[in-house]
Amino acid sequence: MEQLIIQLVSGAVGGNVVGGAARGLSLGVLGNSIAGIIGGGIGGQLFAWMGGAGMADAAAGMDIGAIVTQVAAGGVGGGVLLALVGIVKKLMGR
Repeated sequence: MEQLIIQLVSGAVGGNVVGGAARGLSLGVLGNSIAGIIGGGIGGQLFAWMGGAGMADAAAGMDIGAIVTQVAAGGVGGGVLLALVGIVKKLMGR
């Protein structure tokens, strides 16, 4: 359960970072957070499914390597999903 919480929180942060860096893709703070949370959960689970290093260790115990891996996977997943949603929103606005 802790792994999922870490992924969701880091996904929200990743979504807001990408939204701040790419203003054209931003959905606002709430939209960035929601897209990031969803993307963080999906990204973290996909990374674990693909056999991401350190994810198996997370089940045995919360060491620093597993936490860093989950933060990275959640943050990247949140950022990627926000970028995809922002691009789709931009294309639909044309």
